[in-house]
Amino acid sequence: MRLTVVGNPGNRRVDLFTRAVVDAGLPRPAVLPWLDVLTGAAPPGAGALVRVDSPGEDVEVDRLLRRSAVPARHGELVGLADTYAGLLRGLDRVAAGGAELLNDPGDVAVLCDKRRCHARLTAAGVPVPAALPAVRGWEELRAAMAAAGWSRVFVKPAHGSSAAGVVALAVAGRRVQAVTTIEATPDALFNSLRPRRYTDEAEVAAIVDRIAGEGLHVERWLPKAGLGDRVVDLRVVAVAGRPTHAVVRAARGPLTNLHLGNARGDLAEVRAAAGPAAWAAAMETCERVAGCFPRTLHVGIDLMFLVGWRRHAVAEVNAFGDLLPGVLADGRDSYAEQVRALTDGRWHRWRAAAGQTPTGDDATGQTPTRGDAAGREVLACGA
Repeated sequence: MRLTVVGNPGNRRVDLFTRAVVDAGLPRPAVLPWLDVLTGAAPPGAGALVRVDSPGEDVEVDRLLRRSAVPARHGELVGLADTYAGLLRGLDRVAAGGAELLNDPGDVAVLCDKRRCHARLTAAGVPVPAALPAVRGWEELRAAMAAAGWSRVFVKPAHGSSAAGVVALAVAGRRVQAVTTIEATPDALFNSLRPRRYTDEAEVAAIVDRIAGEGLHVERWLPKAGLGDRVVDLRVVAVAGRPTHAVVRAARGPLTNLHLGNARGDLAEVRAAAGPAAWAAAMETCERVAGCFPRTLHVGIDLMFLVGWRRHAVAEVNAFGDLLPGVLADGRDSYAEQVRALTDGRWHRWRAAAGQTPTGDDATGQTPTRGDAAGREVLACGA
C-alpha cells in the first residue's frame, strides 16, 4: 500500500495521520504540499492511495486558492466562494494522475457547499433542519422568515467553516438578537474566537448583507437538548460507512464549536439522557449520512438531539471533520481507525458494494467512546 497525503507540512492533521500509518507498520506516507499542488506539481500517479487533507491554516495556500494577489489579514472573512472554487480546482489536479483518492472530489464539492449538502441529505431522508429558499440579503431574509413563520434561524455562508461567518439570529418584530463570530469593521469582516452579540438591527442587517455576497444557506434554529446549564451536540466521525468516534460539545450559547472555548461534555451522560432507542436511531442516521458519500473514507457529522431527547437532526457534514484529539474507540483514534479500514479491506468492500452504494457492512460496528486526553477541535470544511 503506497499512501500519499496532500496537506500542509507540519500541520497536526498531517502529522497525526502520518503517525497512525507508521504505527500500523506501513511505510511513512509521502506528503504532497498543497502549495505544490497549486503551483503545478505533478499529481500522484496510478497505484497511489491519496488522502486529501484540509488546505486550511496556511496563509499562502489560502491566497493561492483565492487566486488573490494579496494574503488575507489574520481572521479576515474574504473570498469564501473563491476558496471553494480553488479547492475544487486543486482536487481536480490531484485526481488527474490517476491515483485513488480517499476523498472523492465530487463528494467534497457537495460537502463544502452547505446548500448542496442539505439537498443531498434531504433527498436521502436524513433528518435536517428545514431551510429557507435562497436569500440575497437582509430584507429578503426577513421576508422569507416572515413567510415561513420562523423567528429564529442560523444564517450560514454557503462555503464557511469552523462557525466562521455563522449568525444565530432571533427576531421579534423589529427587535433582533444575533450571536456570531463576526467582528465587523468599516472595511472588512473578521472571524473572532469570541462570539459577539449584536442587538442593533442596522448592524445586523449590514453584516448579513456583507456575507450574502458569498452565498447564504439559512436553516431553522432547532432547540437542542441540554445537560445542566449547557446545550449539547455531537461531532461524530464515520469511517467507511460506520460511526466510530464521537465528541460532545457543550455550550452556553448557540455556537458549540470547541475552538470557541466551549467544553467537551460526557458522552456516557448524553447516551444515558437519550436512552438506547434514541441513541441507536441517531447512529443509524449517521450511517445513512455516510452512505450519501460512498466514495469518501470519512465524514464528520454534526448531530444534535432536540429538546426531549426523542428526536435528532444533522446540522452539518464535514469533509475534513476527523480531528478529534484524544477521542479513542477500542484504543484507536480517528486516524488509526481510517488506516485500519484501509488495511483490513473494509474501505474497498464498502466502496465496491452495489457499485459504490453502501450496504451497511459492519453497520452495527463499535459504539463511539471518549478518551481522556484534552484537545481543541478545528473544523475545516462545512463546519
